[in-house]
Amino acid sequence: MAGSAVFKSESGVLHADKCEMLRRAAERGDIYMEAYCRRGYPGKVMPPRVMPEISSVGFWDAAKPQDWGLDWHRNEGIELTFLSRGKAQFFVDDKEYMLESGDLAITRPWQRHRIGAPNIGPSRLHWIILDVGVRHPHQRWNWPSWFIMSSEDLRKLTTLLRYNEQPVWRADRMVGSCFEKISRLVERRNIGFVQTRLKLHLNELFVALFEMLDSRNMDLDAGLSSSRRTVEIFLSRLPGSLDRDWSLGMMAEGCGLGRSRFADYCRRITNMTPIDYLNQCRLDAAVRMLVERPELSITEIALACGFRSSQYFATAFHERMGHSPSVYRKLKRNAEKRGC
Repeated sequence: MAGSAVFKSESGVLHADKCEMLRRAAERGDIYMEAYCRRGYPGKVMPPRVMPEISSVGFWDAAKPQDWGLDWHRNEGIELTFLSRGKAQFFVDDKEYMLESGDLAITRPWQRHRIGAPNIGPSRLHWIILDVGVRHPHQRWNWPSWFIMSSEDLRKLTTLLRYNEQPVWRADRMVGSCFEKISRLVERRNIGFVQTRLKLHLNELFVALFEMLDSRNMDLDAGLSSSRRTVEIFLSRLPGSLDRDWSLGMMAEGCGLGRSRFADYCRRITNMTPIDYLNQCRLDAAVRMLVERPELSITEIALACGFRSSQYFATAFHERMGHSPSVYRKLKRNAEKRGC
């Protein structure tokens, strides 16, 4: 596993991406990120002899829309990407997918992929990049010595992953639970204290992954899917009724659910609380109206979008856009006059 992570093929040499945009976003405080890493990936650097097959394992939590994404890139290992909350556009070999909470994406070593179109939205995303030593075409995959799976099961798992043409799967409960347990460990600062449990949970994850892929039978809860779909439809229609004085209870009642259950589904779908999501919809509408409805005053736009006062609207708008509504409108007008 030592040496630089490059892939040599007939078309030339490929270099592994280092997720620089993710690093910068974490340093700016735009997202919360925790990871163990090596080979230049962002996070807490692991000692050389501790689980050397791990290139990166961690998660990010983006509570608001971002101005960055992970453009087309390649990684040296098998990468598992699990979305526990929110949504994310995911591309593999020029095919586009919309990841929703509970989805698992699998990319082979050096497979071309990207996240965001071009930016990512509110989301909680987990990942593991496990280097299996692939540096040349058709090279044998080498699994970690600390894997407990039998040789026969590892051969089957390799076949399932190596020749898999379906990159996005609906993860079962065990896979999702493993990612959450791994993320709780990653938040701890000292890898020396968590190494044993990290090995244990990674073994659990890959055993669960093997069983899921081998059976091709996802363990889905029909009731959960039905309730979730109801909330998705409600949230998609919410921008059309922003002038209503929504409360958490009213929104939950509109879906025929209790407050806690509705809030949980909303968080899974958007990675925001219902009220935070409502405010984001109101701000998005206000941004459009400031440009498209020049005849309306700032107060009229605030009330039309459901804000109770122009002062609260101005505060929320400045926090989101970095300008007051009036300054933002003026900047947009000037840009239009310059033909920008």
